[in-house]
Amino acid sequence: MEQYTVTGMSCAACSSRVEKAVSKVPGVTSCSVSLLTNSMGVEGTATSAQIIEAVENAGYGASLKGAANEKTDSAAGNNDDFLKDRDTPVLKRRLIASLCFLIPLMYVSMGHMMWNWPLPGFMADNHVAMGLAQLLLTTIVMVINQKFFISGFKGLIHKAPNMDTLVALGSTASYGYSVYALFAMTDAQMRMDMDAVMSYMHEFYFESAAMILTLITVGKMLEAHSKGKTTDALKSLMKLAPKTAVLLRDGKEETVSIEQVKKGDIFIVRPGENIPVDGIVLEGNSAVNEAALTGESIPVDKAPNDTVSAATVNQSGFLKCEASRVGEDTTLSQIIQMVSDAAATKSTDCKNCRPGIRCICTNGYYNRSDYDCCVAFLSRSERRICSR
Repeated sequence: MEQYTVTGMSCAACSSRVEKAVSKVPGVTSCSVSLLTNSMGVEGTATSAQIIEAVENAGYGASLKGAANEKTDSAAGNNDDFLKDRDTPVLKRRLIASLCFLIPLMYVSMGHMMWNWPLPGFMADNHVAMGLAQLLLTTIVMVINQKFFISGFKGLIHKAPNMDTLVALGSTASYGYSVYALFAMTDAQMRMDMDAVMSYMHEFYFESAAMILTLITVGKMLEAHSKGKTTDALKSLMKLAPKTAVLLRDGKEETVSIEQVKKGDIFIVRPGENIPVDGIVLEGNSAVNEAALTGESIPVDKAPNDTVSAATVNQSGFLKCEASRVGEDTTLSQIIQMVSDAAATKSTDCKNCRPGIRCICTNGYYNRSDYDCCVAFLSRSERRICSR
């Protein structure tokens, strides 16, 4: 399964549209899009260029993940940059900037009406100046949150409206009507029609447009923060891997980075050190703590010809080992890849389920009426019948 990074998705409708667009590409047998990790897994014979083109035609962006490099670097434990939460800091800065202009906007638009707060001298009896100040502050907030409009109207152009489209339309409607009311009030001011001026002044909805954008930004920031937490398990696994290894070359010890270790190299591990890569014990006896991989708290005794795994801890003795699996082939790297794939795809256990009585077997959920043969091969203790 090829993994892709998808950009521009903001809601479940976006991920559903991407999945449908890619599924229509000739040669694609299955496609699973995860909004939580902004990733997509694709199986089939279609080329990556065709898949990326389909995603871009749907109004989103896509790029092929460098799986091999990421897995190798992940095994080394020194390159988890692709798991870094980049969205939360950006949204936090947007929120702070929006609040800096929203607060004075609310003061100017609502403070004098609701709490009789004093206005600056040049606005006291100048309703046009008050309207222009609201127009300026709201425009700045809209520029700060321009991503909503870019994503929303792009989805509308591609006939795939999303949540950003709703936000953009609501803000644009409030802003547009308020601009109309400001021009109408200015005209009334020039005609000295004060009744019309006071009427139009109450038709301003600049603060509504700015408030919508700011509140949605709060929600987006909280959502991004929650998404960032989903990679904590992978980050914890990556931290287990040592960054260096002590190799034995020409009878001398040499400390090298983990990427330089090759299959067949001889490395040594002293008591208290982490084992850098998977290998076979050549000399020495020791107890190795494998709790990081197996969860077993009791150390396992190791002797010559026994295997050792990366990220486990040598506790008591000196070990001389030969590297048997390095980089993406180590046990730790494979576990990391499995966790990454699980986070990047959606569960399909009950994808083809239909109403009625079903049985649970090793292949998932099936309708019993169509798959009696599956039940027949299960032992009595394994047969579990459940309703919808």
